[in-house]
Amino acid sequence: MTGIDVGVIGVGSMGQNHARIYAQMWEANLIGVADADVERASEIASDLGTEAFTTEELLAQVDAVSIVVPTQFHASVAKQCIDAGVNILVEKPFVTDHEEGRAIIERANEAGVKVQVGHVEQFNPAVTELARITEDFDPIAIHARRLGPPSDDARSLDGVVHDLMIHDIDVVRSLVPGRAVRVNAMGTPDRQYTNAQMSFDNGTIVNLTASRVTQQKTRDLTITAEDCYIKLDYIDQSVEIHRQSRPEYMNDDGNLRYRHEGIIEKPFVNTGEPLRLELESFVDSIIEDRTPRVTAEDGLRAVELADRIKECAENSEYGTDVSDRPMPHGMN
Repeated sequence: MTGIDVGVIGVGSMGQNHARIYAQMWEANLIGVADADVERASEIASDLGTEAFTTEELLAQVDAVSIVVPTQFHASVAKQCIDAGVNILVEKPFVTDHEEGRAIIERANEAGVKVQVGHVEQFNPAVTELARITEDFDPIAIHARRLGPPSDDARSLDGVVHDLMIHDIDVVRSLVPGRAVRVNAMGTPDRQYTNAQMSFDNGTIVNLTASRVTQQKTRDLTITAEDCYIKLDYIDQSVEIHRQSRPEYMNDDGNLRYRHEGIIEKPFVNTGEPLRLELESFVDSIIEDRTPRVTAEDGLRAVELADRIKECAENSEYGTDVSDRPMPHGMN
């Protein structure tokens, strides 16, 4: 056996995938899993050739765990792991309360425990390539869409901002060299469709849309810059760079013609399973004793922005109410 000893706390639909990947990694030894549903834990453990434990039993045997329990339990389980000296990857959203998030960060720093937050899109190969491309310029505007049909997943009841949009909030934060200074948002009463706008102190404008009432699944992001327009597809893991060549005049049999062509570049993206890349990065950060790629501070900032967007959407803090004003002539 090689690598570090790991476990998974919470083996629902997402947690079972954490366990599956750990069981396949040579850098990690999957010691076992734990879940409030004992039968579920035993079933997953049996499928993966490992064992089911209580959380206390598991923490006594491992170097690191993934915490994949419902969000409201993230803080309490994280503190339990930190007190046991176990490194943690906490699924997104990091916490439900900002003060608890800051307390976890302080507690982990004092204990020398690493904390990574599970913003899996940061490990999407297309996002990795996009980060490389955008190193040399500042975006003028970013527009991201994360749309799909209704879901039976219990997380959808929390609304789309913290379940879906938070992925794009985190990606945007990693791409924009600045901080958000203004946030506006609108959403449906059932919280299943939200559109948000943000402006950053470096001048970048951001528009985010998340939906669980759209019948076509869409996951994309576009960037407008001074000399190019970039399109990213999270699902296809592809990136396109649209550039314009310089305009020129051509002599065509004595006729002077104007030409202005566009150029599309398609960088090579080494595709892969983002969750596997995320867990490999987490394990490597422990083995190599380095800071995780997505830190607890990153996760907390994403939650703080998501909370502000949700608050704006629910309180209609956007625009001016004109429902009782007459329409301008010619409009209806």
